[in-house]
Amino acid sequence: MRLYVAGPMSGLPDFNYRAFFDAAAALRGAGYEVENPAENELEGEASWLAFMRMSLVQISKVDGLALLPGWQDSRGASLEVHIAEALGLRLWSVDKWLEASS
Repeated sequence: MRLYVAGPMSGLPDFNYRAFFDAAAALRGAGYEVENPAENELEGEASWLAFMRMSLVQISKVDGLALLPGWQDSRGASLEVHIAEALGLRLWSVDKWLEASS
């Protein structure tokens, strides 16, 4: 099963990358394939829009979203959740995905 990690980044120290990396490592350790937007690299333009374009492509390839705390307060993560809901993907917290794998 392939998951996308969704959560708040903008306005947080180091874009909250530690939470994304920790979640991705735990999910991979539990046997999931993971799309982690904190691992995305862009050449040239590094705007919010450019990162969102990348994330939407990633979401089209996954089976579910693994949600980090605070995702509801993030414009980008809220958009990702909206798209995932429209696609019929499963939306669970990272902890719930980890619990389901054991």
